[in-house]
Amino acid sequence: MDIGTRDGNGPRPGPPGPRGLLRTKSIEQSIADTEEPGHHLRRELSALDLVVYGVGVIVGTGIFVVTGSVAKQYAGPAVALAFVAAAVACALAGLCYAEFASTVPVAGSAYTFSYASIGELPAWIIGWDLVLELALGAGVVAGGWSGYVAELLSHFGIHVPDALSHRSGHFGFDILAAGLVLVLTGIVLAGVKLSARITGLVVAVKITVVLMVIFAGIFYVTGGNYHPFLPPSKPNPGGGGDLHAPLVQVLFGFTPSSFGVMGIFSGAAVVFFAFIGFDIVATAAEETRRPQRDVPRGILGSLVVTTVLYVAVSLVVTGMQKYSDLDTTAPLATAFKSVGAPFWSGAISFGAAVGLTSVVLILLLGQTRVFFAMSRDGLLPRAFSRVHPRLGTPYRTTVLLGAAVALIAGFFTVSQLEEMVNIGTLFAFVVVAVGIVVLRRSRPDLHRSFRAPWVPVLPALSVCASLWLMLNLTVETWLRFAGWMLLGLLIYFGYGRSHSRLAGTAPRPPAGSPGTGPE
Repeated sequence: MDIGTRDGNGPRPGPPGPRGLLRTKSIEQSIADTEEPGHHLRRELSALDLVVYGVGVIVGTGIFVVTGSVAKQYAGPAVALAFVAAAVACALAGLCYAEFASTVPVAGSAYTFSYASIGELPAWIIGWDLVLELALGAGVVAGGWSGYVAELLSHFGIHVPDALSHRSGHFGFDILAAGLVLVLTGIVLAGVKLSARITGLVVAVKITVVLMVIFAGIFYVTGGNYHPFLPPSKPNPGGGGDLHAPLVQVLFGFTPSSFGVMGIFSGAAVVFFAFIGFDIVATAAEETRRPQRDVPRGILGSLVVTTVLYVAVSLVVTGMQKYSDLDTTAPLATAFKSVGAPFWSGAISFGAAVGLTSVVLILLLGQTRVFFAMSRDGLLPRAFSRVHPRLGTPYRTTVLLGAAVALIAGFFTVSQLEEMVNIGTLFAFVVVAVGIVVLRRSRPDLHRSFRAPWVPVLPALSVCASLWLMLNLTVETWLRFAGWMLLGLLIYFGYGRSHSRLAGTAPRPPAGSPGTGPE
């Protein structure tokens, strides 16, 4: 089969030339590959399913935990504005994702978008980055779920041994977190429709609990707790050479502030973790019945719903209890205890445990689809893109990654993983925003069911916002990220580049008959 040139209008046979690292896969070829027997996914999702996926993965630890820690340490009652600032950064990226997903409705999200616009090496880098983001994200949330469930079990006299959890602070294997991942891997393996139904049920329970908390908490709000809404600024010092210091501080001698206007933005870099996951909607584009219309609705709809919920919860919790007295581990539960309403503390723990289940499920689903897309393109072994004939899911990929995430969730603690998830997501945002501008210039002829407004200004703002949040992450996080990227480059040059379908060495369907090639 002919391999599309950079503008997609003609063949480019033979091995890659000097620009081989930036060879692109034409959008026409990407779409044709979705019909290849044995390597295509079933289209079973609707716009509502996608919104539920988005809400299901975003509403998690952020709404139950991050509100208190950011209010107490960075922004005071203005934590609501920190959520808005983070939501704006996500919305800028979300508009770029929406245009790409409506133009290239193929599994893989930012990886696929980069392959169609910037080139193969950048696509590999972003795909490798997404594997890290989604695997660690699932591990982080599974660890949080384990903590809530262990707490609930203790009320019934059931105690998890220290050796089978991370609560003791010593080395142990978190059996609850690993078990959750394995069970949810089985659900992902069983099919996307079953995953959607279970996610819908879990999200309904989770949102019901959140709304109950909001409306119950309103009756305990005291106006005096909002004063001052924006506490006076004060420096948040740290050693310039410390690996735990933000990179912006080390590079420019800039000292982040707690409270005040800059405290809002410092807080936004932290609460950004609460919004991670909306881009998962884009990974399901190939399994959506009408992706050109429904994927943009799923991405933007889930962002709107979750932003409203986050702002409402943050206003309620800071109104119930003075921000300086908030607990940083379970702020909602302790806020209700402080006003003499302990019943809601138990309801919140239940809602958090149920809610985090859907987060892990959707992160696992997104991760398998990115890995599947990379395998189908030959950058990873093609065997991993084989779809089960009855279940319609990439079963080899699902089993492999499910086992890997279970080990991650079992051996690593939440604090060791969460900042790595942040930097991986923000890096993907940067690449997607750049890709929008490149594709507008290289393929102006493409039909775009959804067009991001104000291009190239909006993508430029998205890049700036994402880079600013990345600079607020620690030096240690950047070093770990660089190590992961180096490992990815070794795999690409050792395997992916020569086995890529664009290199002409991997099996491809015969010309004129897309979708009929061997595995």
